[in-house]
Amino acid sequence: MKGMEAMARRCAILDDYQNVALKLADWSKLKPDVDVTVFNDAVRRTDQDTIRELQDFDIVVMMRERTRFPRSVIEALPKLKLLITTGAYNASIDMKTCQERGIVVCGTGGFGNPTTGITFGLMLELTRRIGWEHARMKSGVPWQATLGMDIEGKTLGLLGLGKLGTRAANVGKAFGMKVVAWSQNLTPERCKEVGVEYASKDDLLRSADFVSIHLVLSDRTRGLIGAREFGLMKSTAYIVNTSRGPIIDEKALIDALNAKRIAGAGLDVFDVEPLPLDHPYRKMDNVVITPHLGYVSQQNYERYYPDIVDNIRGWLDGKPVRTIAPR
Repeated sequence: MKGMEAMARRCAILDDYQNVALKLADWSKLKPDVDVTVFNDAVRRTDQDTIRELQDFDIVVMMRERTRFPRSVIEALPKLKLLITTGAYNASIDMKTCQERGIVVCGTGGFGNPTTGITFGLMLELTRRIGWEHARMKSGVPWQATLGMDIEGKTLGLLGLGKLGTRAANVGKAFGMKVVAWSQNLTPERCKEVGVEYASKDDLLRSADFVSIHLVLSDRTRGLIGAREFGLMKSTAYIVNTSRGPIIDEKALIDALNAKRIAGAGLDVFDVEPLPLDHPYRKMDNVVITPHLGYVSQQNYERYYPDIVDNIRGWLDGKPVRTIAPR
């Protein structure tokens, strides 16, 4: 038994904030070949932290993009042989370096579109203030203070009409909203297929009561919404971001909110995550913030972790599955 333990591969499970990784899959499939260590702290890990903490691990399991794996980190982890990310794509991994160093990268499946619920939850909190009124009642305040706004009949402007944007469009229509959409590659024909109106970016910003972002972060989309764009929006309009923080110019958004150039913002994603405790968003009354809950659902996690176990088992057996790299 001691000999078998000595040969066991060391596996790090990163950023398991809810401490559920070992409960949502059958990790016994990996015994005695793998020794698992779970990291639970919700902290912003620097690259040097990652290098220091993971020196002795052969296998690393990532939760989405909570920890970065650029070239400098990968090259400083000589024992790393298998890197697993939840989901089928992860922009925070330098895939080229993994390929050069012979590191196998695997992904997982997912369940449904849990981000859509957060998108509309943020809209409803901004307009009907459900959570705010809940907190008041729990604190002993006798009755209502909010005069809410119904989202029926309002215009929902979608930046992006891919899988998540299309799902948001359908929910918006179910709420009785008028839906318009734009992205760099979007065509009027695609909009017609989904049953929404095509608009230019500027026209969308001018007409929308809610602007919701459903784009992938890239060089083209970084800083896509800045001071100019906020200047086009209605003073009564809201912006919702459940995609990636840097798509919005953070300083421009804070300035727009402070100056009341827009009515408010609902944000599930931020430039720096976890959001610093002294960040201005935490004290602004026209911002609703949630801690990147978009993909954090029971059903999604129940898919992620069993797939991770299967990925490790397949790699150990020389038959890796769901490989992203090498290609």
